[in-house]
Amino acid sequence: MLHDNIRYFRKAKGMSQEELAQKLNVVRQTISKWEKGISIPDADILIRISECLDVSVSRLLGIKEDNIDRLKLSQELVKLNARLLKKEERERLVKKVNQKRGLILLFSFLTMFLMLILKNEIASILLVGLCVLVSVIVLYRNLTLFTSITTDDMKIGILRCITFFNFGILIIGILFSLLIAFDIIIFTENSEKMFAMSIVSCVMFFGGIISSKLPYSKHTGLRLPWTVQDKETWSIAHRIIEHISLPIVLLYIACTLSIDNFEFVTLVAMLVWIGIPAIISYIFFKQKIYGQ
Repeated sequence: MLHDNIRYFRKAKGMSQEELAQKLNVVRQTISKWEKGISIPDADILIRISECLDVSVSRLLGIKEDNIDRLKLSQELVKLNARLLKKEERERLVKKVNQKRGLILLFSFLTMFLMLILKNEIASILLVGLCVLVSVIVLYRNLTLFTSITTDDMKIGILRCITFFNFGILIIGILFSLLIAFDIIIFTENSEKMFAMSIVSCVMFFGGIISSKLPYSKHTGLRLPWTVQDKETWSIAHRIIEHISLPIVLLYIACTLSIDNFEFVTLVAMLVWIGIPAIISYIFFKQKIYGQ
């Protein structure tokens, strides 16, 4: 693809984005957009790029013809622009789907969190009911949008797995709330702590298993300002989560069993689980940006 070739030949030339931008009389952000496939240079600029990088226009475009005329060049750029528009439309739809899906997940996790800290069984049941109601409304109002995305775009198998896991946690919460509300089972303070520990451990462990398989998106996974800007940074952050989740879960369980302050232990475990990949990916992102 054109954007990959511009980046490849620029680096092969030992030229930074800033240096190439100066030769073309454009800003560095323009070069960045070309190399990310966000925009495409016009015919005149493309010819100037080929001259700056000492490579033929044909090689930049990735076609076999050696001597490409202006008409052929214009036709190739029209094709690339059509592909770019199609890609942008698909990404827009995926973004909207992920936003709606993120809203459902937000209510699910918020409900789970509130159920763990609230002692009132009736309030817990009402929160679960509210979460389910909101989820159904969101799904109903966006059925057309959800069905407009292909299986390949959404990696539907992974997302279904996440959805089933979330609803599984939600159902467990509902069942235990009902059993407690009707005095079918009675939780001691220690039992509540063990139950909450099990839920948190499952979330972290499942997150570790699924993290590296998540599709790159600004609306799923570890959504930080630097991870959503760069796919490689995003991938590194989630691979780190995959490797550290099991050790953190084991340490979390051990600390919960040996330290009385459960809330503090849980807070520290979550901060470490999110903080380690966040910090390392941020350092990588900064080094990558400043190294260009």
